[in-house]
Amino acid sequence: MQERSIYYAATDAKTCLAEVFQHTRRIDRAAQSPWLVVFELAQSLDLLDLTGDFATRMGASMEIHSGARARARRWAGVLHEAFPAIDGILYASSMNGSEPALALSERAERRRIFPAHPLFHRSLADDVLLDSLKHAAASLGYALR
Repeated sequence: MQERSIYYAATDAKTCLAEVFQHTRRIDRAAQSPWLVVFELAQSLDLLDLTGDFATRMGASMEIHSGARARARRWAGVLHEAFPAIDGILYASSMNGSEPALALSERAERRRIFPAHPLFHRSLADDVLLDSLKHAAASLGYALR
């Protein structure tokens, strides 16, 4: 059994789309059956905020947000160990203009921060989302499939 897990989230749908589809730069509504889920947390989170000067003070740089993913994962592991009371980290999305993004650890799930039911959940293939996806794709410079 794996001891650690990460749940990536963002405070807005466009950032989620930018992050999830960054490698292809194409929002694919069908491949791997993606869904958009919106939820309100069941309780507050204790996050380590990396969006300010904290990264510099700890000996890193803002590259922690936009540099090599392997480096960011190593930093995340070190921070997880160094701050045992945090539920995750708040970081700046490198794919959507430094908008807030979150990497939540298994600690957050153990504290039951997720609600029993989401506020909204739809498949990206659902035509209800088509106009919103078109706008997000155009804004990001991504294609839409």
